[in-house]
Amino acid sequence: MLVLVAPGQGAQTPGFLTDWLALPGAADRVAAWSDAIGLDLAHFGTKADADEIRDTSVAQPLLVAAGILSAAALGDIADIAPGAVAGHSVGEITASVFAGVLDDTAALSLVRRRGLAMAEAAAVTETGMSALLGGDPEVSVAHLEKLGLTPANVNGAGQIVAAGTMEQLAALNEDKPEGVRKVVPLKVAGAFHTRHMAPAVDKLAEAAKALTPADPKVTYVSNKDGRAVASGTEVLDRLVGQVANPVRWDLCMETFKELGVTAIIEVCPGGTLTGLAKRALPGVRTLALKTPDNLDAARELVAEHTQA
Repeated sequence: MLVLVAPGQGAQTPGFLTDWLALPGAADRVAAWSDAIGLDLAHFGTKADADEIRDTSVAQPLLVAAGILSAAALGDIADIAPGAVAGHSVGEITASVFAGVLDDTAALSLVRRRGLAMAEAAAVTETGMSALLGGDPEVSVAHLEKLGLTPANVNGAGQIVAAGTMEQLAALNEDKPEGVRKVVPLKVAGAFHTRHMAPAVDKLAEAAKALTPADPKVTYVSNKDGRAVASGTEVLDRLVGQVANPVRWDLCMETFKELGVTAIIEVCPGGTLTGLAKRALPGVRTLALKTPDNLDAARELVAEHTQA
């Protein structure tokens, strides 16, 4: 079974959209999205520097646009025929398009509001996120709570992401949990998926009222608890609430395993989630769409699974 996944914030790098925009029809499609949400996606995906695309209000719509664009270059979702779809954090909105819950314009409008609301919430207090590499999850979680930090992303494969104030993160850097090899600051501008994002939830809920979600056409696996969600309304509710609650990617991968996953394709800018899968799901084939050069190999992988 093939699973299609979409990465979250922090996966973006300067210029990562450049080669994708050279594909037939891509520039026009991105221009239409840019007009619809009032943000020049082509500029930020090709010419902006790392600091500019670190801005939450820019990074989030940029990532969703890149994910939709790269998946479209791979083929129609009905032809790709994934057994399940999922996304990490903001990547859940990308996955909602793959599942047919939202259309691309609705998804980009929602993620634009999400990014702005989360950026506003992040501006109240100086906060951030850091990845813990190695260590025992239970030991690490207890240590984070002692420091007042939240295990905002439990990613599996031994990786937990801590979130909180910059002072709390500095304390973590000086006082790592037992067994943790390294604490790596992430390229994000706030303590996402924590209580610090609570003000953004109400604003996103208001934006969601204007949308009419459809029920998923393929299995949609949620970050909240790794559960497959069959109702479009529930998917949308979870997208709203997830902003202030931890991402349980470890449970998503457990569900992939239960569903019988044999291959995972991660849309642009791929690499993070396939890296986790290589460690947590041994024997599962993985492919990351980093540039259009990866499309032929991805199509071969899709063809193998649609013929199976």
